Amino acid sequence: MARVVVDVMLKPEILDPQGQAVQRALPRLGFDGISDVRQGKRFELEVDGPVDDAALARIHELAESFLANTVIENFTVKVEDAAGVEAPVSAAAGAEK
Repeated sequence: MARVVVDVMLKPEILDPQGQAVQRALPRLGFDGISDVRQGKRFELEVDGPVDDAALARIHELAESFLANTVIENFTVKVEDAAGVEAPVSAAAGAEK
C-alpha cells in the first residue's frame, strides 16, 4: 500500500484571513521573524496497489474535481516513500493547462 499526499493551498492572489490571523498572533506568542503565513489543507490517500501513471492521473483528477476549488486554490500531488519522505510527482496544479 502506498501513500499519496495532496496539498491544497489558496492561490497567492487570494486573501487568506486565517493565515493572517495566525501571522498576527505569532509575535504575541514569542515567535518573531515570521513575515507571512498561508493556511492550506493536506489529504493523505492510501492507495491499493502500485502508484503508476494511471493511478496518479486518477488522483490528479480527484484533486482537481473534488479536493480543490481550482478557481481559488492550487494543489500538488506527491508520493510518500516507505520512510515517509515525499517526492513531488506533479507541479502546482489548478492553473490553466
